Amino acid sequence: MTATPQSKALRLQALHQSGNAFILPNAWDAGSARLLAGLGFEALATSSGAAAMALGRRDGQITRAEALAHARAVADSTDLPVSADLENGFGHTPEAAAETIRLAGEAGLAGGSIEDATGRPDQPLYSLSEAAERVAAAAEAARALPFAFQLTARAENFLHGKADLDDTVARLQAFEKAGADVLFAPGLPSLDAVRTVCSAVRRPVNFMVAIPGKSFSVAELQAAGVRRISLATSLYRAAMAGLLDAAHEVQQQGTFAYLARATPTGELVKLMAVGR
Repeated sequence: MTATPQSKALRLQALHQSGNAFILPNAWDAGSARLLAGLGFEALATSSGAAAMALGRRDGQITRAEALAHARAVADSTDLPVSADLENGFGHTPEAAAETIRLAGEAGLAGGSIEDATGRPDQPLYSLSEAAERVAAAAEAARALPFAFQLTARAENFLHGKADLDDTVARLQAFEKAGADVLFAPGLPSLDAVRTVCSAVRRPVNFMVAIPGKSFSVAELQAAGVRRISLATSLYRAAMAGLLDAAHEVQQQGTFAYLARATPTGELVKLMAVGR
C-alpha cells in the first residue's frame, strides 16, 4: 500500500467536488473491499448494518471499538479512500461524536458519517438543535485532523417514522451550517424529494441505494443533483442471497448446480490482487 491518509482524503474530497455523481460501494470486510477495488471503484464505504451482520449481530449492536477496527481493516486493505458509517458517534453527547471522528482519522479513514438517530425507541431522533450541535463538534474534530477528512451528516427522519421532508431539509441545512462536508438523508421516497433536498443545500448530497422502489438509476440521481451514491447493505445482502440459494439447493435437492454459477477462485484472487 502506497497511499497516505492525506492522499486518500484529497482523492475523496476531489470525487465530491467533481461535477459527476460517483458510486461509493459499501464493503463488509477486507476481501470484499479488495474485490470492489479490483473492479475499479474509486472509493469505498463501510456499512454499520453489514459490519454487524458479518459478526452475526443486528445493526446498532457493535461498539465504537469494533466499528473502528472493522473500518481500519477495510481501509488498510486497499489504497482507495474509505468513508466509515459511524452511526450516531457511539454516544449522545457532542463530545462523543467528536471523539469518534478523531479516532476515525487515527484509524486511517478519509471520511465518516454522523447521524441524528438516537437509538432510543421512545425518542428516535435528536432535536434539531441537539443534532446540529453534535455535527458542529464532529466538524471541529474533523478540521483538527492533519488531512481533509470528509464529514457526512445524516438526517434519519425517513428511516425512523418521521416522513417529514421539510424537517429533513431543515436538519440538512443546519448540518451544512454546522460544518458538514456531505449531506445525507437516507430513505428519501421519490426523485422529487431528492431534487428538493439537493436544491436546498450547497454541499454535495449522498443518496442511499438500498430500498426496492426507492432506489433510482445513476443517471436519474445525477440529474436530480446527487453527487455521491452509496449502497448501504445491498451488496452484502446480494452476496448472502447467493449463499442462501446455494445452501438451499444442497439442503433441499442434494445437487450442486450452483457451482456452475460460482465465480472461479482464480478470478476472485486476480481481482483481489492477493499476494501483490
